[in-house]
Amino acid sequence: MTHRINRPLLTLALSALAVCVSGSAFAAGPGNAAPQSLSGDNILTRICARQFEIAQRTDMESFRDYDAETFRAVHDDRAITVFDSGATRIGIDAIMTALASHFSGREAKWSWTERYRVVDGCSSAYILYETTYEIPRIGYKQKALTGVTYSHNGLRWLAIADQGTKLP
Repeated sequence: MTHRINRPLLTLALSALAVCVSGSAFAAGPGNAAPQSLSGDNILTRICARQFEIAQRTDMESFRDYDAETFRAVHDDRAITVFDSGATRIGIDAIMTALASHFSGREAKWSWTERYRVVDGCSSAYILYETTYEIPRIGYKQKALTGVTYSHNGLRWLAIADQGTKLP
């Protein structure tokens, strides 16, 4: 049986590995602890953790900053959103339609505080946020707990589920 290697993907993976190894190797210095391990599993875990940090921050900030294109890009095509009313939207197109007024109105204030996080290596992650959504012009303010589930598709993290529950 012959295996073919996707050369651009292999080059990218080896480059990322080299950056991580060199970055870890040079992180040690006066006052810094030497890296515990440079094993492949440890490096992969670090890469995934860094990717996740960027993906979840991009998800939240793109909504806050009314960046519909970026918000769409960090969601799986099959994503689901369950609103506090119980209404659901399945698929990123349906979600974007439901959120269209947020992105076009550009007047809501969105803030969040992370309350809980679990990341399972390079496969799945969940974050619970305490969120506030305000539209000052009309005196609207809603506090909620918002849970977001992410999945790693082999290349990057994508949001796959989002559910909000109103807080008093």
